[in-house]
Amino acid sequence: MKTAEIANRYLEFFRKKDHTIVPSASLVSDDPSLMFTVAGMVPFIPHFTGVVPAPHPRIADLQKCIRTNDIEEVGRTARHGTFFQMMGNWSFGDYFKEEAISYAWELLTSSEADGGLGFDEKDLWVTVYEDDDEAEDLWRRLAGLPASRIQRMGREDNYWTTGQPGPAGPCSEIYFDRGPAYGRDGGPAVDDDRFLEIWNLVFMQYAIENVRSKVEFDIVGELPEKNIDTGMGLERVAFLKQGVENMYETDQVRPVLDRAADISGRRYGVDREDDVRFRVVADHVRSSLMLLSDGVTPSNEGRGYILRRLMRRTVRSMRLLGVEEATFPELFAASRDAMADNYPELRADWQRISSSAFAEEETFLRTLTAGSTILDTAVGQAKESGRTQLAGDQAFLLHDTYGFPIDLTLEVAEEAGLGVDRDAFDALMREQRQRAKADARSRKQTIADVSVYRDLRAQGETTFTGYDDLVTETRVLGLLVDGAPAQRATAGQIAEVVLSETALYAESGGQVADRGTITGSGFELEVLDVQRPVPGLISHTVQVTTGEVGVGDAATTVVDAANRRAAQQAHSATHLVHAALRDTLGSGATQAGSLNRAGYLRFDFTWGQALSPETRSEIEEIANNAVRDNLEVTTRLLSLDEAKAQGAMALFGEKYGETVRMVDIGGPWSRELCGGTHVAASSEIGLISLTGESSVGASNRRVEALVGEDAFRELTAERALVAELTSSLKTPRDRLLDRVSELSASLKAAEKRIAAFEAQALQQRVPDLAGRASRAGRVSLVAESLGQVGSADDVRALVTQVRERLGSDPAVVVLAGEANGRPVVVVATNEAARREGAQAGALVKVASQTLGGGGGGKPDLAQGGGADAQAIPAALDAVRRAVEGL
Repeated sequence: MKTAEIANRYLEFFRKKDHTIVPSASLVSDDPSLMFTVAGMVPFIPHFTGVVPAPHPRIADLQKCIRTNDIEEVGRTARHGTFFQMMGNWSFGDYFKEEAISYAWELLTSSEADGGLGFDEKDLWVTVYEDDDEAEDLWRRLAGLPASRIQRMGREDNYWTTGQPGPAGPCSEIYFDRGPAYGRDGGPAVDDDRFLEIWNLVFMQYAIENVRSKVEFDIVGELPEKNIDTGMGLERVAFLKQGVENMYETDQVRPVLDRAADISGRRYGVDREDDVRFRVVADHVRSSLMLLSDGVTPSNEGRGYILRRLMRRTVRSMRLLGVEEATFPELFAASRDAMADNYPELRADWQRISSSAFAEEETFLRTLTAGSTILDTAVGQAKESGRTQLAGDQAFLLHDTYGFPIDLTLEVAEEAGLGVDRDAFDALMREQRQRAKADARSRKQTIADVSVYRDLRAQGETTFTGYDDLVTETRVLGLLVDGAPAQRATAGQIAEVVLSETALYAESGGQVADRGTITGSGFELEVLDVQRPVPGLISHTVQVTTGEVGVGDAATTVVDAANRRAAQQAHSATHLVHAALRDTLGSGATQAGSLNRAGYLRFDFTWGQALSPETRSEIEEIANNAVRDNLEVTTRLLSLDEAKAQGAMALFGEKYGETVRMVDIGGPWSRELCGGTHVAASSEIGLISLTGESSVGASNRRVEALVGEDAFRELTAERALVAELTSSLKTPRDRLLDRVSELSASLKAAEKRIAAFEAQALQQRVPDLAGRASRAGRVSLVAESLGQVGSADDVRALVTQVRERLGSDPAVVVLAGEANGRPVVVVATNEAARREGAQAGALVKVASQTLGGGGGGKPDLAQGGGADAQAIPAALDAVRRAVEGL
C-alpha cells in the first residue's frame, strides 16, 4: 500500500466520522519556543491549553514534522528520521476514550477492501497508563483484546504533559509485533524493537500544577472539557504495510536512495557504512525539500542553519560514496516526484525550491574546494615542523568558519599520515554547543507565557477596524504589567493593553505596527508597539503618559494618520515591485520576505544572481508606470481555494485561515493574499526609487526602495549634490562622470608614484637595518621599528630583503610599523634559524599578543598586527626574549 494511499484512507475514514479535515500547518512553528513543528499536536497547543477556542469540535489532519535532535543517528537506526508525517484525529470537548479507542481499532483492523488498513488483530498490542483502569476495560470490551496483550506503563512512557502547568492526561499506545526475528517475545515492555509503536492516543482529562519534571507533577483536578489528541506515524505504518525493513525503503524515500546508488555506482545492501550514507542522503534530501517548500532558506542562523546543515551532510555523504560533482538536480527531483502525491505544491513551486537547493550545493562545493586548499596548507605546515597531528583549533576553524566537515578533515589528514587532535576539537565543539544552549535559554526566558492571554482570548477576537477608520471607540478588556495580569496601570508604566476593538494595525505581513495613542477619561497612552501574541488577539504595548487606565475603562484608539498613510504607500509599493520583478525576471522571482514602514520598503526574493543596472532600471520603471496609471486597489474576502484559483499569490512565511483577504492592484497584474493596509489607488504611492540591491543568501536577493515623500527628498538631495559637484569641478552635468573618472585616474597614478617613492625610500634602509643586527642566543636578530609605513606589503618586502642581506648564518628579522593608524609586524627567518627552532609563525604571535591582536603565517614568513601602536617597542622586546630563549 502506497504511503499516499495510507494517508488518504486515514483522512477519508475520519471524514466519515464527522471530522473536519484541515491542511498541514507549516514546518515553521508559530510557537516562539520551537524552531520547527516537532510533533503533530504542536499546531493545536493553543486550543488544548484554552488560549484560543478550537475552530471545530472534531479535526483530522496529516501534519508535516521535523526533528533534528538526533541528526547523527539518522541512517543508523530504523526509527531516526528528520522529516516525518503524523496522522492525527482530535476532539475538543466532544468525544473521549471510548470513541477514540473504537475509531483506532476499526481503522487498523478493517480490511483493505472496506477502506481500512488491514492489520491482523493478533499482531497488535496496547499499553495503558498504570492507573487507567477505564482504558484497559475499553480495550478489552471494544477490541476484544486479551489481558495478556494489554500492558500497563508508568508516567515516563504513558503520560502526556506540555512540561508546564495546564492540561495533561494518560496515554494508550498501539504496537505492532514484527515477529521473533526482530527480538524477544513479551510485548512492548520487554522489547520495543520487535514491538513497534504505530499509534498513540492521549486522553487529556486532568489539570496539573507544580511541574518539577516529566514525571513529577501534581494532578489537581479534572478538566471541564476533556480532549483527545492522537497521532499515527505515517512512515512507520508505511514500512509495515509495504513489507520493508525501515522508513528509508518506503515508496516516498527509496527513490532518492536508489538515485544516489545509480549516481555513485555502488549498491545498497552491500556495505554497512555505505548503507548509512545512502539513508542519510535519502532522509536529508527529503527533509531539505520540505523545508524549502515551506519557505526556509539556507543561512548561518536559526532554521536556515539547520537546513544548511542537512544539505551539507548530504553533499558530504555523496562524496564519501565517491561522487564529487553536483547531485542535487537529480536527487531533489527524485524526492519531489515521490512526495508530490501528498504535496502537489512541490511541483507548483519547483522553480523556487530547486534554484535555492542547487545554488546552495554549488556554494558548498566551492567551500569544500577552498577548505581543501586551507587544509592542505595546514597539513604541509604540520609535516614540515615535524608534528604528527593537526591542531584541534585548526580542525575547528575549518569546521566552524568554512563549514568543512570534521570527518573530511580526518580523512585528508590520515591520507597524509597525520592524526587530528580530536580531544581539543571536541572540547571546542562542546564550548560552542554550551554557548548556543545558553543563548537559546536566554532567548526562551524572554518569551512571555502565552497562557496569560487565555482569559482575554476567551472573551472573543479583537475586532480590527483600521481598514476603514483611524479612530475607534472601544473598551479595555485586560492589562498586563511586567507580563502579569493587572487591574490598573499608572503614569510612567509600560503595559500591554487588550481592547475589544482597535483601529491600530498590528505588525504582520512585513508591515510594521501603527503609531498612535489610546485615550480615555483621565488617561492618555502612547502606543509603542502592536502585536498579535495569539491568533485572534491584538495586544498594544503602551506607555502611560498621563493618568491611570484600568480594566473596563472606555477608550479611543487614534492612529497617527500621516505615519499610516506613508506605511500604506510603502506596502502597496511592495506589491508593485513584486509584480514588476515577476514581469522582468519571470515567475521564479517570488517574495521571500519584506519590511514596509513609512517611506521605506525592503523586499527579498528568490533569485540566484545580481541584477544588472539595466534590469534594476527596468523594474523601477515598470513599478512607477503602475503608479502613473492610477490603478485601482481593491480588496475581497473569499476562501483560500477561491483566491488561489483566481491566481492570488500565497506568500511563504505567512499563515492563512480558511477565509483570506485578496488585494488586487490593476486586477490580476498584482494579486496577492495580504492582510495589510493599502492605498485606494496606485497614484497615491507618489514615487518609488530603488536605492539598493544585494545578496542575502545563496539564492536570495534584496531590493530596497524609498517611497513617496522620502523618495522625493532623496532625489532632491542627489540633485543638489550633482549641482555642487558641477560647480566645484567647473564641469557641465553631462560631462561630470567623465571628469570624475579623469580625476580618479590621476589620483591613482599619483598614489602609485608615491608608493614607488616610499618603497624606494624603504629599500634604501636595508643596509642600515642589516647593520643593526645583534646577537640573541645563537641567532643574529634584527628587531626594529620603522615608524609610519604605507602598508603591510611594504614591511613584508623590506623584511625579506634584510633577511637576504644577513646571509646564511642563523638570522631572524622582525620589523614593525604603523600603517593607517594600526600596528603591523612581520617576522622572517632563514633556514639556519629555523633549524635552531626559530619559527616565524610562533614569533609573530608573541609580538601580536603584546600589540593586542593576532597573527600567523608560515615558518619562514609571518605577519600580525593589533590595536595599540604604542606597544611596538614592547612587542619587539618580547620577540627578542623569545629568540634568546630558544
